[in-house]
Parts: sequence; C-alpha cells; structure tokens
Amino acid sequence: MKAAVVTDFTRPLEIQHRVIPRPAPQQVLVRMEASGLCHTDIHAAAGDWPVKPVPPFVPGHEGIGIVEDLGERVGHINVGDRVAIAWLGEACGYCDHCVTGWETLCLKQRNSGYSVDGSFSEYAVAHGDYVVKVPEGLDPLDAAPLTCAGVTTYKAVKVSGAGPGKRVLISGIGGLGHLALQYARIAGAETVAVDVTDDKLRLAHELGADHVIDARTQDVAEAVRGLGGADVAIGLAVSNASLRAAYGSLRRHGTLVLVALPAGGKLELPVFEHVLEGKSVIGSIVGTRQDLADVFQLHRLGRTRVIREQRRLKEVNEAIEDILAGRVTARLVFDFR
Repeated sequence: MKAAVVTDFTRPLEIQHRVIPRPAPQQVLVRMEASGLCHTDIHAAAGDWPVKPVPPFVPGHEGIGIVEDLGERVGHINVGDRVAIAWLGEACGYCDHCVTGWETLCLKQRNSGYSVDGSFSEYAVAHGDYVVKVPEGLDPLDAAPLTCAGVTTYKAVKVSGAGPGKRVLISGIGGLGHLALQYARIAGAETVAVDVTDDKLRLAHELGADHVIDARTQDVAEAVRGLGGADVAIGLAVSNASLRAAYGSLRRHGTLVLVALPAGGKLELPVFEHVLEGKSVIGSIVGTRQDLADVFQLHRLGRTRVIREQRRLKEVNEAIEDILAGRVTARLVFDFR
C-alpha cells in the first residue's frame, strides 16, 4: 500500500510503499476512501508542539473508509461498514474523564496520526471501540472533514453556551470556521464572521453570517463592540493577534473559546478587566464519539454544508504548501478512490 510518511521534521513527507497491516485483536483494518488534511497534521509533520510525535509516522485523523478485516475482540463493527478514524485513536475507558463524557481529556489517550499511524495511507488499522460508523448516504469526501473540523467546532459551539439571543463571533472562516459558523446558526445565535481573505469573507456571506468583518480594514474588537459585543468568541485562526482581537470583542460575562493552536501561542489577559467584567476563557479540543455521531446526523439531515477541494495523496506536500500560503478556502480532502 502507499502511505505518506513523516521521516524527519525538516523534510517533506515521503510517499512510501508499505505492507498492508493486520489488525490486532481489538482493531479493525480500514480501506481508506478519503482523508482530510487538518492543520494539526501540518503541525505534526513539523514537530511544532511541545509533545512531539516520533518519526517515522503516518499523519491523518479525518479518515473515512470501509472495514475489510476485524480482530477477534471486535464485536460491534462488521466487515463492510463505513467508519471514521478520528483524532481520538483510543482512551483508557475507565478514568474520571472517560466515564463522565470527557474522554478527549484522558491522560492515557493515543491520537491518530500523532502517537499512532493515521489515515494518510491506502489502508489503516484503528481501535474498534473508537472508530465511529458513518450513516448511509454520506459522501466520504464530506464525512472526512466532519471527522475533525466538524466535531471540533461542534463541540466548541456546544460548550460555549451559544444559543438564541446570543451573539457569536467566529474568528477565522476556513476549514473549521465555515463549519463553526453553521453550527452557531443551528444553535440559533446571531453570528459575526471575521477573516482576512476575500474568498473566505464571500463564503461567510454565502453561509448566512449576520455580520462579516474584514480584519484587514477594520478593528475587529471595536467593530464587534459597536454591535453590542460578543457573548461568545470562538478562536479558530492560527494567530495570536486574532485571539487578542476575539477577547477584546467580548461583552461583559462573555466567553472566549480557544480552539486554534498557534505555534508558541500565548494570550495575555488584563486581570482587572477580566475580573470586573466577569469574562471567561476556556479551551475546547475536538469532541467525543457521540459528538461525532451527532455531527454526522446533522449533515445527513442536510443542516450543514462542507466546503472542500479534492487532492490525491501523492500531492500531499503541495497541499500543505497551499494551506500555509492561504490558497485554500476551506478543507482539502485526499481521495483514495
């Protein structure tokens, strides 16, 4: 099989020929149909974060494919099922986080495309308990971005308290932001979209944003405060400046939800203002298996639209360059079919 492999943090990914893996007793073997390219994959390939993956490894955690083989301890998945391989490759299942619905905070978790090989390959193995079935009728090329970009922003909107009567700022209308905007609208919130490129600002208009702000020509915090301030600001742009602007846009008792992970990201808070105005800053990382099932159902019902471009796996390095150069409107998806 072909796989895109990180051999060194300073080198481009290599397309290698590897032996098709055999599933362990608790694993499934998946023939990949599609896999989205997430900014996390780019961080992984560059070794940007404090806890680094160990080369050689295969990135990818937005994988969709068909189960072709099962380990003997897998009983709830069948050969022929279409499943998603998400960021949460596996967790312990018994810690307080796992048993209270916060499995994505498990200290013993292993992550697809980071601590275990991921979905940038023609075949991949994954823990049978942590793959999520994809409903009938979903296009694999749509389902792939929903597996991370979708479930991550769905969870961020969910924990933010967004709802009717709330004004929600979405900072960054790209692969994640275009979905976050839709989930905020589904929740019934008034939406404010912020970006710095013409195509993404147009996309925000197309997706029904109530207000669209061009951060190149407007002071974001001032503009949003002019609307009355944001009850919720969701930081999705990989930029410290965008996070500062999002925080500055909050009204009293507002909440900033941090999602994007800029390399060396930092946010300094004015303590006096933060306390007196009762503001909150929270972190939100991906979502649970149930959150992903919810995301798939919303898409099956026609409530969301995935903006994507198709590429082949052999174009992985060019695809990464396009994302870093801002030449991609939303999500890139590798098509293995």
